[in-house]
Amino acid sequence: MTPFRHSLLLACLLGLLAPAAFAQDAAAAWAPATGDAVVDVRLADINRYAARYPEAFIDELVRYFDAPRPLLQDLLGRQERKPGDLYYACALARVSGRPCRGVIEAWATGHADGWQGIARDLGVAPGGARAKRLREGVAESYRRWGRPLPDGG
Repeated sequence: MTPFRHSLLLACLLGLLAPAAFAQDAAAAWAPATGDAVVDVRLADINRYAARYPEAFIDELVRYFDAPRPLLQDLLGRQERKPGDLYYACALARVSGRPCRGVIEAWATGHADGWQGIARDLGVAPGGARAKRLREGVAESYRRWGRPLPDGG
């Protein structure tokens, strides 16, 4: 193989591999920090699900979490929020008796302690009754989607 062909082949391979590596790095960098490792795994999986089935994801949040469709479409369309963050905000809202929009706004104004801090502020303690209801709600969403729960518990 000539040096030119070798360089051309290498450039082509790097061009094909670089986007995949970047996507993996971006996915690995996202960490919801809910304080519950199982929920964190499921939220990462929800990101993948929503990327493939955005309308089904939005329908779930609108129908079962009383989330405003235009807000979800706007935030997802502009890629300002990860689907897992939106799902968790609405799930926290449901178990704490607050509106989904309010929890999304709380996240937007500051989340130095991650979702764990916001959950704590909303009275959702790890291992508590509300946290258990939240986990059950995630399982219900998976059943409606016809999707197996990812490993994690």
